[in-house]
Amino acid sequence: MKRFFQKIVLYSKLPEMRLFWFFLPFLLALFIIDLIYLPRILVFAVLAILLVLGTIILVNNLRLARSNLEVKIERNELKSIIANLKDGVIAYDPNFKILIFNKAAEEIFALKSEEVLGKYFAPETAREPKFKLLSQAIFPSLAPLVVRRSEPGEYPQIMDISFNESDMSLRVATNKITDSSGQLLGFVKIVCDRTREIKLLKSKTEFIATASHQLRTPATATRWAIEELSKQKMFEEQKPIIETALGAVTKLTKTINDMLDVSKIEEGEFGYQFDNVEFISFIEDIIRDMESLAKQFNVKIYFEKPAEQSIALSIDRQKISIVVSNLIDNAVKYNVTNGEVIVKIERLKDEPYLEVSVKDTGVGILEEDVKKLFTKFFRSENAVKFATEGSGLGLYISKNIINRHGGKIWAESEVNRGSVFRFTLPTDPKLIPSKEIVYGEE
Repeated sequence: MKRFFQKIVLYSKLPEMRLFWFFLPFLLALFIIDLIYLPRILVFAVLAILLVLGTIILVNNLRLARSNLEVKIERNELKSIIANLKDGVIAYDPNFKILIFNKAAEEIFALKSEEVLGKYFAPETAREPKFKLLSQAIFPSLAPLVVRRSEPGEYPQIMDISFNESDMSLRVATNKITDSSGQLLGFVKIVCDRTREIKLLKSKTEFIATASHQLRTPATATRWAIEELSKQKMFEEQKPIIETALGAVTKLTKTINDMLDVSKIEEGEFGYQFDNVEFISFIEDIIRDMESLAKQFNVKIYFEKPAEQSIALSIDRQKISIVVSNLIDNAVKYNVTNGEVIVKIERLKDEPYLEVSVKDTGVGILEEDVKKLFTKFFRSENAVKFATEGSGLGLYISKNIINRHGGKIWAESEVNRGSVFRFTLPTDPKLIPSKEIVYGEE
């Protein structure tokens, strides 16, 4: 009860109660006048009306005071949360008038909120040196390099923006602000400064590149020495030792080369040479090269050709060969005895893309592992049980090669029923990115 009266006292001091406090003296004065001039019966009737009217005003004002107080508390809490977020928060209306600009945004863009709040932004604002970075974040098409991480037209829109002049890298997530009826009120951007993260990635990549370079020379020399030894006369019991050593150093060399490829990819220096390639015969050549591996594992490879006799694509022949060979290699090695691998090419309906799929009848992949397949060093639990060896870099490299070609790669799988790996390639060269992306890791 004490708490209830404390709340009433609190609400009574709020501005929303002013109407009641102005009305109360008028109510008392009116009652006194009625008491002097009106008969007793009318006095009680007027008093009852005034009390009902006063109660209605009091209750409504208390409700208004309470709801407004709750809104103010929530607004202050929200402001406090936004102000102390580590990521920058920028909100603006449909006319690009800045409404919110928190402390983190001030640090990222080297601007004070007083300079930005209430200011209208337009693409032309980027001409002002002070507002150039902020304008490019609001209008990403103005930025030097933009990598889209979400589908066009879908919200939130997520983009990675790089600025050559300041060596800054930002991840910007944009979402709509709407009312209960769905009417657009504005937009909010969450800006994450990834500059330090990118620098750490760069340092890690440089270390891997340096270590791999240092390891490759002795590994190559060791492989050469073992190959020479294998050509010499030896006792029968020595041959398995030499073969084991040669197999081990061959796998070591491949892992080192994969790590070097990863470092080049993340530095944007993998190097691509695009040419017009007759794609059907190109895939046929790769399948022919993989036949000996398939026979070794008692697996058959089938090629489902499209209805067209010839399809010309602009691709890097050597890089796409890495992707297709890697997918077929996995499909063969993680298959069952007398299993099948089906390679298929088809055009996507009403889209300027070609889809290549590699389907197997193998062990399959756990559902929770499918999304992690294309990350560095990841190997699914089923794959590790089936074959303990593997670097976990092949699919990561494949994903980056396909991204560089302007396509997508993904997998579908069911445990003990097999997997299907698919990737797309644009048939329109204009859809191929103009250059490599530095540190494209998501």
